[in-house]
Amino acid sequence: MIKDILVHIPTERSARPVVDASVALAASFNAHLDAVAIGYISTSTAYVMDGSAGAAVAAVFEMEQERAAQRAAAAIAIFDTEARNAGISYRSRSAEDMPADAAASIGAAARLYDLTIVLQPDAEQKTFDNNIPAEILLQSGGPVLIVPHIFRGVFKAKRIGICWDGSRLAARAVRDARPLLAQADTLIAISFNETDRVPADASSDKLATHLARAGLPIRHIDLPAARSEIQPSILSVAADETLDLLVMGAYGHSRLQEGILGGVTREMLQTMTVPTLMSH
Repeated sequence: MIKDILVHIPTERSARPVVDASVALAASFNAHLDAVAIGYISTSTAYVMDGSAGAAVAAVFEMEQERAAQRAAAAIAIFDTEARNAGISYRSRSAEDMPADAAASIGAAARLYDLTIVLQPDAEQKTFDNNIPAEILLQSGGPVLIVPHIFRGVFKAKRIGICWDGSRLAARAVRDARPLLAQADTLIAISFNETDRVPADASSDKLATHLARAGLPIRHIDLPAARSEIQPSILSVAADETLDLLVMGAYGHSRLQEGILGGVTREMLQTMTVPTLMSH
């Protein structure tokens, strides 16, 4: 059941995609929605020296902090308007913080929610907002719905594709997505080279059997693909099948721990065209 949702509202990019998606999802589940927007304070202003130079740097830091607070307040105001108009249960807060501290704080807060919603990173824009989604994904311990920055309109999840490789993370994603799967009209399992890569005891046929017991019939698409072809093939299926949502496991380690995201996960974050629910 999804009854408690957190959404991260970006302050240096357009907030509209995640605002629209999160408000629509909260309304569809009659869920409470918490929103947080953080204005980032540049780390270059955080070092204060002694004497007059220290006073000058402190003044710059204060100005940067004020600008950060203004950016956060402006972003959260957009959310407040839409949430209020939709008549949902919601709460919002804005703050200012260093980028690394903001990522750690939001990642920890997300551990208490049924679902967290974030905006897809955009490689064409240099912004701290791009780092937050991956950190939440890898720190939260729960499902994260990533909304493409090209997303427009009301979020719905009537046609859902499940990226299935029989792994623990794929299974976790399916369990986390069950409330969404229950509201869908069409479910499609997407696998690649299943005979060679998917354990027989966790095959897509086995997945279909278990979902059918919950009244969730699913169709299966298995494609031959080399490693480099998996991510574009997923997006091709999503387009061909007019999917509203993808569900998949997420591989990788925290960027703050100097790790990297798994290849397909990283590529999906960079190129996704439909909302994607990931679990790590």
